[in-house]
Amino acid sequence: MEYFDFVKKVNYEGEQSSNPFAFKFYDPDRVIFGKKMSEHLPFAMAWWHNLGAAGADMFGVGTADKSFGAAPGTMEHARAKVDAGFEFMQKLGIKYFCFHDVDLVPEDKDINVTNARLDEISDYILEKMNGTDIKCLWGTANMFGNPRFMNGAGSTNDVNVYCFAAAQIKKALDITVKLGGRGYVFWGGREGYETLLNTDVKFEQENIASLMRMAVEYGRSIGFEGDFYIEPKPKEPMTHQYDFDAATAIGFLRQYGLDKDFKLNIEANHATLAGHTFQHELRISAVNGMLGSIDANQGNLLLGWDTDEFPFDAYSATMCMYEVLKNGGLTGGFNFDAKNRRTSNTAEDMFYGYILGMDTFALGLIKAAEIIESKTIDEFIEKKYSSFSSELGRKIRNGNITLLQLSEIACEKKTCEIPESGRQEKIQSEINQILFK
Repeated sequence: MEYFDFVKKVNYEGEQSSNPFAFKFYDPDRVIFGKKMSEHLPFAMAWWHNLGAAGADMFGVGTADKSFGAAPGTMEHARAKVDAGFEFMQKLGIKYFCFHDVDLVPEDKDINVTNARLDEISDYILEKMNGTDIKCLWGTANMFGNPRFMNGAGSTNDVNVYCFAAAQIKKALDITVKLGGRGYVFWGGREGYETLLNTDVKFEQENIASLMRMAVEYGRSIGFEGDFYIEPKPKEPMTHQYDFDAATAIGFLRQYGLDKDFKLNIEANHATLAGHTFQHELRISAVNGMLGSIDANQGNLLLGWDTDEFPFDAYSATMCMYEVLKNGGLTGGFNFDAKNRRTSNTAEDMFYGYILGMDTFALGLIKAAEIIESKTIDEFIEKKYSSFSSELGRKIRNGNITLLQLSEIACEKKTCEIPESGRQEKIQSEINQILFK
């Protein structure tokens, strides 16, 4: 059965094209810095949003039909989603998908039944993968949706809930390895607190770390060679979540000795919820050697919740790709953790969203490469810190001088002039010239 018969294949036609089912900037074969655009941009489909999200919100039921001709909550529906998903990915040229365990199958009260369903559907996914170049980017376990996780998974106060969290992680890792996944993600959806009045923070964080450590040990024992990822988010659904932002997550990983196996999966919308720019979170991850993968979306800055919009901000995408290129790429990819607006409820809209997102990051890649080639940023930064290239500066950088010696130098100079201008407005203007030429 063909679910999307209104389009045969989405191809690159260039920015002059008026075809809504064509890429204007994403040319998978275009070579930039020695790599094809498709290699720079390993895009992934988010199973939960694209095949599951029907436009429901806390104020209303869904507006989109994501049944794909089968009754929701059945294994027939699970298989129909697989069929629709693979048709969707093939028509867009998307090479990867990401999943939560309960995205794939309806969850039963008996975890053994759920696991049997996961075995069945993963066999079916493998069949669909055969003869294609579609692969799994990463898997994860949904440890926030079921009521048992009301107090978290690793952070729970109940040992039985902790066991069920471990069981879900074990099975999700089994399926990720089975499908050849490049990574495994932890998003602490309810790993946090509503109030400190009834919370032992140290106890909860230690238990979270133990669960993650056990996951690493099990994953390696079954042949998982990829990266584990933490996905930072400051709040929602909890008042405060332990993986608040990149810096907090990195500190946690280092504190508990998990930094050798984990990197970060950075989401644009989560960055802005934490009061940061997307670029900031990418830069902090990169300079700490922890930039791994990206959830490609954006949020509405006027709203204080996670809106998961398809990205269209070309400036933000350019700065993202600048950081990625400077980092030497990702171990993961670009997962569209994005959903159509409630009012965009047709099958055509599913394609429009992905075309928008893929074109936005392709444009960002093109412009980021131009910025790097122009050396605009590099030259500004080199000049800004040029005083540290002096003999004194080198001594400071190399740790070959004491506080007392520096103090004596200052006293001898008696006065200190203010630093040279950072010329912020000039560099911003030059970046705009590149972006909009």
